[in-house]
Amino acid sequence: DVQLQASGGGLVQPGGSLRLSCAGSGFTFSSYAMSWLRQAPGKGFEWVSNISGGGGLTSSADSVKGRFTISRDNAKATLFLQMNSLKPEDTGVYYCRLPAGQRGQGTQVTVSS
Repeated sequence: DVQLQASGGGLVQPGGSLRLSCAGSGFTFSSYAMSWLRQAPGKGFEWVSNISGGGGLTSSADSVKGRFTISRDNAKATLFLQMNSLKPEDTGVYYCRLPAGQRGQGTQVTVSS
């Protein structure tokens, strides 16, 4: 079975940093592009960032460009999201997702003073 487990969230002050991880199993990790999504309280899902299977191509939403960096370690079947200069509007549950839509449990990120 495909499994995706995000971790690394927490409570951080505005301007702070967090690094999220997503461990994948049950599929050939390096063969698939992957994405990070987030869902703010009471709102729908928002796409955050994509990365190609080999890691050479990335794209990000304008709202996080220049602050968030997506990366992956295919040897460890792990996806990352480095989040810097965090803002209160970055608060939400963050999920990793495969192209077909599978996503596991998310990790909560709360940016507050």
